[in-house]
Amino acid sequence: MKKKPSEHNGVVLIDKPAGMTSHDVVDLVRRLFGTRRVGHTGTLDPDATGVLVLCLGYATRIAEYLSAGRKTYCTEIRFGIETDTEDTSGKIIRETSALHLTQSDLETVLPQFRGDIQQVPPMVSALHHEGKRLHELAREGIVVEREARPITIHRLELERFSPGDPPIAQLSVTCSSGTYIRTLAADLGKVMNVGGAMQTLRRTHVSNGKNDFDLNDCFSVETLKILSDNNELENAVMPLSQALQGWVQVTLNPTEVLDLKMGRQVSPSQAPDFGEVSGEACEVAVCDSEGVVFAIARYEEGLIKPTKVLIPL
Repeated sequence: MKKKPSEHNGVVLIDKPAGMTSHDVVDLVRRLFGTRRVGHTGTLDPDATGVLVLCLGYATRIAEYLSAGRKTYCTEIRFGIETDTEDTSGKIIRETSALHLTQSDLETVLPQFRGDIQQVPPMVSALHHEGKRLHELAREGIVVEREARPITIHRLELERFSPGDPPIAQLSVTCSSGTYIRTLAADLGKVMNVGGAMQTLRRTHVSNGKNDFDLNDCFSVETLKILSDNNELENAVMPLSQALQGWVQVTLNPTEVLDLKMGRQVSPSQAPDFGEVSGEACEVAVCDSEGVVFAIARYEEGLIKPTKVLIPL
């Protein structure tokens, strides 16, 4: 008989398949791990695939610290059409011959989309307008004016171009949080006067400067199910000490652990390696003597001041 799953605390990296919403994946992980304590650090559209970072157990309390500020995508753009959703799953509202489009044409316009730019969010986004999400209004056939927002395209490279009817371009994009790749596709099409729509989207990397999560470290849904059948789900859980490896980590002795859990500030007996932030204020991950991260704290003037205790007394 299959064992009841034990409590797991940490991060699970999922290679989200197409056709599942991010919430579908969360629900699946809840069932497999036998816990309601599962949360994500940022969603993907149902048709998109790739890196989805989930937090389990008490790790859900630090999801905010794991949210990505920079994301990398591989996307395919189909030129010659415009749709009401800015991707190829939407209703086509205009078609134009793009047979003349060349790789050189596309490479010529890419530079104007690199760096700090302005982008108008799509109507299918989750942004709010007068108490309703834009995608809810879009389903009602309502289109509202949206203000352009600042975003940053850190890297935009053409990986492959297939001329024809229609021409297809594969791009690699590293961008700031809040960037809509479907809108980038549509804007590229507008600049070249042929229209464009996002055909596929795969997230390959997320980072916030301290934490980096890569597609190569992700588990497929099928693999998770196999691990569950074999009672080996613990192999898919990344401990917080590893998930927060880009943070300064401070190890406390049992007395200091107790003090911090009681809400007291601590002067650590074991000198931590603060590197370039030595003597300055910074957030730190606090570990017990077994290397288990049990709190997020503030280091300032030689003292560890608790911000969020993950494992209470």
